[in-house]
Parts: sequence; structure tokens; C-alpha cells
Amino acid sequence: MIRSLLLTVAIAFSGTLFSQQLKPVSYQDGKQKLNGLVTSNNGKKLPGVLILPAWKGIDNEAKTAALDLEKEGYIAFIADIYGEGNIPSDNATAAKTAGYYKENFAEYQKRIALALEQLKKHGAIPEKIAIIGYCFGGTGALEAARGKLPAAGFVSIHGGLAKNPMRKNEDLKAKILVEHPADDESVTAEDYHNLVKEMNEGKADWQIITYANSKHTFTNPETADYNPIMAKRAWNHTLLFLKEILK
Repeated sequence: MIRSLLLTVAIAFSGTLFSQQLKPVSYQDGKQKLNGLVTSNNGKKLPGVLILPAWKGIDNEAKTAALDLEKEGYIAFIADIYGEGNIPSDNATAAKTAGYYKENFAEYQKRIALALEQLKKHGAIPEKIAIIGYCFGGTGALEAARGKLPAAGFVSIHGGLAKNPMRKNEDLKAKILVEHPADDESVTAEDYHNLVKEMNEGKADWQIITYANSKHTFTNPETADYNPIMAKRAWNHTLLFLKEILK
């Protein structure tokens, strides 16, 4: 009970903090309004990181990542994939909505590309941009690489690794980091094997880091899967990768 109360207070406090330090950005996909967030250092000429959020849309994990990346000298932009009026309110709706974009991957890639343009408009150096994503967003990072979106590298954090088996493996030639929880029940051994095959056939510069004793959402402190030790290691691995490709 006490732990739950403390978490509620912490989330409320963090919401106020985020609203003070992250600037809302509205943009369009045709008639659909999209609402992203950008860090307060926008407008400067700096390396940039596009953040793709999990299946319920922009959440505290994405916002925390953006603020931490700002401290590291990056402009961070959090993409809105679903659009205004389409944010899932529960897991069932999130699964259905995320599933739509996984199946209609070209639409997902388009929404990512639109957010990428916003990041550039807000000061990110075009040649020094990376795309990272959590959960559904981790799937998006891989889709961005498959779609050959113009980024220096891609990070999938506990993302779904599978793609439709009817899709052929194509050239990737991208720098890809996959941060994979060892006990993620949503990823099968076949999914893992097929991704390795895809990256090898696509001639990607890739690596997969597997985190022991970690379930699906191991980096998110608001979930039961949270593993603080492995979450910290994963974040440090992300920063190391970003430093290599962007600085």
C-alpha cells in the first residue's frame, strides 16, 4: 500500500517536471494531428535522438529518456505514432493499435519519418541522428532500419523482433543495437534466430546484448518487470552506442 502510494506521488511529480522541461510540438500526417515532445535545448545545432515510445504512446519512460539524453548533449524528440484522439487507454486497445502498425509497417515507417523531420527542424544535425525505441517503439526502431530511414544508428530496447515471414530480407547496411531481456516471453527463439539471419543477410553492423533475469519491460520502473541493475546497464550500453555513432 505504501509503495503504491509513493509510486503515485512520484508519477504525479514527474509529470509536472516533464511538462516544465519538454516542449509540445504539433505536426501533421495529412489530416491527422500528431503531438510530439522535444527537449528544451531544441534550436541548437546538436546531435539528435528520436525516441519511439511503447504501445500506449508517449509515457514516462520515453520522457525520462529524453531528459537524460538532453543532459548528455543531444536534442531528443519523442514521436507520436498514433495521433491525437487515438491514444490507447488499456492494454487490449494498445495491443490492437500497435498490431495495426506492425502489420501495416509502411504506415509505421511513415510516422517515424515524419517525427524524424521534426527532430531535424528543431536543430538536430541531419548526419548525426539516432533512433531508439522501447517495446512497440523497439519494433519501430527495427522498422526504421528496414525502411532505410536516414539515421546513423538504431536501438531496439525490449522490442518485438519478428516481422511477417512473407517479407524478404533486404539490405540493411545500418548500425543496429538490440537490447534483449533474456526472459521476454513475447519473443520466441525463432524470432531471435530470424532477426540474426536478417541482419547477417542485410550486411548490418549489428549486436544483440541479452540481459539475464529480465522480463519484457525490464527498463521501465513503473512495471513489475523492472530490473534496476539490468536497466542501468542497458542505458549505459545505449549511451556508449550513441557516443560512438554521433560524437
